Amino acid sequence: MPGRDETDILHSWHRNADAWTRAVREELIESRRLITDQAIVDAVLDNRPRSVLDVGCGEGWLVRALAAHGIQAIGVDAVPALIEHAREGGGSFQVAAYDDLIAGRFSQRVEAVVCNFSLLGEASVERLLAALPSLLEADGRLIVQTVHPLIACGEHAYVDGWRMEAWTGFGAAFPAPAPWYFRTLASWIGLFATSGWQLCELREPLHPQTGRPASVIFVARR
Repeated sequence: MPGRDETDILHSWHRNADAWTRAVREELIESRRLITDQAIVDAVLDNRPRSVLDVGCGEGWLVRALAAHGIQAIGVDAVPALIEHAREGGGSFQVAAYDDLIAGRFSQRVEAVVCNFSLLGEASVERLLAALPSLLEADGRLIVQTVHPLIACGEHAYVDGWRMEAWTGFGAAFPAPAPWYFRTLASWIGLFATSGWQLCELREPLHPQTGRPASVIFVARR
């Protein structure tokens, strides 16, 4: 999708907010139900943070899951409808886009920043990753879960580029396809390095039925 405006990502999520909330709360996404939700919770708990910022929190499930473990968690998302749904379920949430975090409009420092399937753009993600260290305490961690490139590549060539999510197999009626930027595993690792992060750990949670990677989790420090 040459020339794809990254604002199209947000436009699609404004339209898909209700469908996404339903899909998450009714556990309609098999990979989340079987492995990836617990995988990101485990990755956060393993680092024992007292405070967490969930960037791109969606309908807020992860904030509530971490709060149940005694963690002070706050979620931010650029889509007001998702924040409204998140507040319905309880927890601390506010509307904030990547640009708000990059510009320093979120002043609270935390011990961990989590991006759970929320790094969807190209240049916007590059700018965000470069800015996130300012939100972390001195020994804080960044924890990112995203689609596993080898699996998400599908029939496409294994090269960076824009893709379109048609929501096949998500179990809910999504009104708008969603653009997202595909990165190879090498590109992800390179992006962390050029953004000033030291990669501490890479996890590949396996689907319990297929034995194939359901996602990839990066844990990095400043």
